[in-house]
Amino acid sequence: MRVKRGFKARRRRNKVLKRASGYYAANSRCYSHVVEKNDRALAFAYRDRKVRKRDFRSLWTQRINAAARLNGTTYSRLMGALKRASIELDRKVLADMAIHDAAGFASLVRQVVPQAQAQAQAQAQAQA
Repeated sequence: MRVKRGFKARRRRNKVLKRASGYYAANSRCYSHVVEKNDRALAFAYRDRKVRKRDFRSLWTQRINAAARLNGTTYSRLMGALKRASIELDRKVLADMAIHDAAGFASLVRQVVPQAQAQAQAQAQAQA
């Protein structure tokens, strides 16, 4: 006996077509085009969830660097000084501090950077 598969097949196709609503031209109406565009869109979505994390880390680095330079140091010197002082603030928190609490960020820089410079000088003298 022949089976037409009408209901199940239509439901499967409609699910895919609904996901493609808003695509341009046949990419939202023609099932074969929709399948390709959906696969591509899902691949980009997966990739860009990872890329978003990189983009935010880069943005935080730029913000910290800008604020550090306003306080007379650089990003790399500041991060090295924080590491030597064993202050474990992540870049997200530091960037937020740099924007919303400039005075607190400046006091942190003033507290940490001179100590790190003194430690670096002491290490250089010990090696010499």
